[in-house]
Amino acid sequence: MTLEETLKRHAQVAVKALYGIEADDKQIQLQKTRPEFEGNITLVVFPFVKLARKAPAQVAEEIGNAMADAAIVGEPVIEKFNAVQGFLNMCIAPSFWIEQLENIAATPNYGCGANYNRSNERTSGTAPVMMVEYSSPNTNKPLHLGHVRNNLLGSSIARIQEANGWNVVKTNIVNDRGIHICKSMLAWLKFGNGETPESSGKKGDHLIGDYYVRFDQEYRKEVKALVEKGLGEDDAKREAPLMKEAQAMLLKWEQGDKEVRDLWARMNEWVYAGFDETYKMMGVSFDKIYYESNTYLEGKKEVERGLKEGLFYRREDNSVWADLTGDGLDEKLLLRSDGTSVYMTQDIGTAKLRYQDYPIDKMVYVVGNEQEYHFKVLSLLLDKLGFPFGKELVHFSYGMVELPNGKMKSREGTVVDADDLMAQMIQDAKDISKDKVNTLPDITEADANEIARKVGLGALKYFILKVDPRKNMLFNPEESIDFNGNTGPFIQYTYARIQSVLRKAAINNQQSAIGNQPLNDKEVTLIQRLTDYPAVVKQAGDEFSPAVLCNYAYALAQDFNSFYHDYSILNEPDEQKKNLRLLLSAEVAKVLKHSMGLLGIEMPERM
Repeated sequence: MTLEETLKRHAQVAVKALYGIEADDKQIQLQKTRPEFEGNITLVVFPFVKLARKAPAQVAEEIGNAMADAAIVGEPVIEKFNAVQGFLNMCIAPSFWIEQLENIAATPNYGCGANYNRSNERTSGTAPVMMVEYSSPNTNKPLHLGHVRNNLLGSSIARIQEANGWNVVKTNIVNDRGIHICKSMLAWLKFGNGETPESSGKKGDHLIGDYYVRFDQEYRKEVKALVEKGLGEDDAKREAPLMKEAQAMLLKWEQGDKEVRDLWARMNEWVYAGFDETYKMMGVSFDKIYYESNTYLEGKKEVERGLKEGLFYRREDNSVWADLTGDGLDEKLLLRSDGTSVYMTQDIGTAKLRYQDYPIDKMVYVVGNEQEYHFKVLSLLLDKLGFPFGKELVHFSYGMVELPNGKMKSREGTVVDADDLMAQMIQDAKDISKDKVNTLPDITEADANEIARKVGLGALKYFILKVDPRKNMLFNPEESIDFNGNTGPFIQYTYARIQSVLRKAAINNQQSAIGNQPLNDKEVTLIQRLTDYPAVVKQAGDEFSPAVLCNYAYALAQDFNSFYHDYSILNEPDEQKKNLRLLLSAEVAKVLKHSMGLLGIEMPERM
């Protein structure tokens, strides 16, 4: 039983014995004791003052005495208390904290929900199913900084929900068709001279991204030339030869033209190989990948069904629309006049296929906040089409990543490439930690490179995930790699410090007996922080917020470093005290590793 559960039960027994009050859990309000008062946890007694018909301070005093009385509550956990107005500040007995520490040490997968099955990193088959969609790249460009935030949020949310007992299916929808794909294809045909990843030495996704940028450059030249000839800018954009060719290529693709389809398949394979390398370095993976080139046809079928059933309507230009004005939205295009589909069409088909493939209880889309309207429309359209899951879709809306010089634009080539970013973070970690790493015994170049990889990527992931996901964020690589402050490397270094202590303790053949002994304030603070961990994991899952775990891990690391600074571990002369501190250090390390693992951050054993 946790401290909170024990105190709630004792408080209920106490107010029943004192005042005849049958208190429910909502009436028992517990909070951390404010730092200016002595105590570990505080009971708010105001809910009982009116029925007790006594002053708040007197009620707090009486409840404190009752909760410390073995004759009333059985085995008290309060060592002493103080009453301040309507607040009962309670100091918990050392024996209780030691018991909690031993229970934590004996609990497999501490912090995880009851259904979590660590043997295969997945939950049991009876657990509810949550599908989490993230990444959703286009095959006309490599992944960039915006994709990094998306992937890190999606993969960490999946891990957190697994820890909370969900059976999570990680999924990706690849946007592998559409006008943007045709732009890259057309530019490669016109300007590529047969260039391939092998001939250029470039990753396939980078190669195709270069031609997407090239299309935009040449297209702008054409538009400018037409405007100079007297055409309006909007007309010039429509009449530019490159854009017309790209639109014609898209129509050929949808009609199954063999030449266009063969080129499309070849270029996509280049991109997928590049994506795979990036995902591997980033540490993200998927259980199922859907492709828009397959799902859009299902979407078109559903749109055509909706048209027949009178749910949608066709305009004079042959385009198909949904009128959602009666639902407080606007009219939404579903099929263009030439019969080609739009993103909404694809999303309808993808949703239908997913619910056919899996018994999904909750569907979560990890997509930026600029798409909030899109998902309102998708939910409404699925509901109108008769899919029972339509209203149950969850759009996990997150903020954009911004740079000091503004937003990124793929078609202009002003993005921060994900591969380049990760490589630079690893190099920065290597440069900053070079002197520290070289002091480690028996360090090899391979070991140093592996430490740099973990630290560099850990810095990147933590910096992005520590921000409230619903807020826009400014990315600062230099700040993220700092070994001090609220950063990944600071927490990793704390973990490595503990591992060093534990290795030295093993050499000295320390015994495990800790006995029942007094605890100092910082030992109590650490144990209390450890007891909070399961609730933190649950909160992170309930709120879909990896930032909750970041804040917790940082606070735990701070607490440990404060303890480590003030108290000796290996040189403590009292054997049982030394063993208690070793056990406490080991459990802090385990929770740090587990919490950071839920964020996808690896912990180096040495730094």
